[in-house]
Amino acid sequence: MPHSSQRPPLRRRSLLIAATGTAAGLALPGYAQAQDYPSRPINFICPWPAGGTADASMRAICQAAARVLKQPIAVENKAGAAGMIGAQALAQAKPDGYTVGQIPISVTRFHQLGSLKADPRNDFTYLARTSGQTFGIAVLPQSPFKTLQEMVAHAKANPGKVSYAHAGIGGATHVGMEEFALAAGIQLNAIAYKGGAAALQDTLGGQVDMLADSSSWAPHVEGGKLRLLAIWGEERLPAFKDTPTLKDAGFKVVVDAPNGIGAPAGLEPAVEARLREAFRQAVLSDEFKAVATRIHAPVMYLDGPDYRKYVMGMYDHETRLIQRLKLKELLAKG
Repeated sequence: MPHSSQRPPLRRRSLLIAATGTAAGLALPGYAQAQDYPSRPINFICPWPAGGTADASMRAICQAAARVLKQPIAVENKAGAAGMIGAQALAQAKPDGYTVGQIPISVTRFHQLGSLKADPRNDFTYLARTSGQTFGIAVLPQSPFKTLQEMVAHAKANPGKVSYAHAGIGGATHVGMEEFALAAGIQLNAIAYKGGAAALQDTLGGQVDMLADSSSWAPHVEGGKLRLLAIWGEERLPAFKDTPTLKDAGFKVVVDAPNGIGAPAGLEPAVEARLREAFRQAVLSDEFKAVATRIHAPVMYLDGPDYRKYVMGMYDHETRLIQRLKLKELLAKG
C-alpha cells in the first residue's frame, strides 16, 4: 500500500538534487571562484609616477580596500602617456578580479584622439568614482606675475612666450590650461612632462614660468616656495581662500576631472560586486578622506553603475572639447 510520505526513487532524488544545485547557482561557471574570491593578493595599476598626489591617494584607498577584502593590494606604478600606459595595461589584463586600477577620466579623450586603443565604453568594468582634483596655476615667489590678470596681460603682449609645465599632452592639466588660454584670448608655451611630480620640480627650479597641476603645489604654497594665481574648481579652497577660481577671475572654465577605480571588462558579477563594496567602503573611510583633504581632492563617490553613466556622458563632452580646442592638431605638433 503506497504512502504519501514515501521518498522518491534514488535516481529521481539525484536529479532533484542536481536541479536544486543548479538553481542555487552551484553549477554556474565561475561560481566557486567568486565564492573564494579573493584568495590571493590583488595588483593595483596606478597610471602615475610614485610620489605624486594621485599616487598618494591611490595607496591610501588600496590600504583601506585591502582590509575589507582581507588580502594585500600591491600598487604598481605604470606611468607615461598622461596616464594611458597604465589604463591600456588595465584594459588588457585578465578579468579575474586580481588586477584593478585607477582609470583617469581622460580615457574618454585619449581614446578619441587615438592614443588609447582601449575603448572606455566597452573595455572596462567601472567599480567606483573616488575623488576629484583641485587644479591650480602656481608661480615662484619672485615671478613678475602677482595675479592671474597680470599674467594674462603679459601673455597677450608676448604671445607664446609665457611657459607652463603640465603632466602630459592631452591630459587634464594640459587641456584645462588650453581651455583657459582660449577663454582668456592668450597663447601659452606648454611644456609636457611625464607626470605632475616632474613638472613641479622644474617649476621650483625655475625652468618654466608656471605650473599647472593638481594640488602638488599646495605644501609649497603654504611653505612660501610657490604663489598660487588661481584654482580651476567651482569654489575657492578654504585653505587658500584668497586665491580666486578661474570663474572669479572672469573666465568660464571649471576643471575637476574626477578619477575612479576599475577593472578589465568581463568580471564575474559576484567578483564585481565584492570589489564595488570594498572600494565603496574604502572611498568613504576616514583614512582616505584624510588623505583627500590633505591633497585638496574633494571626495566625489559614485558606485560602479553610476560611475559608468558619468563616463559615458564625459565621452560625449570630450568629443565636443576635442573639436573646440583642436586637440588633434595640438597633439600632431607635440
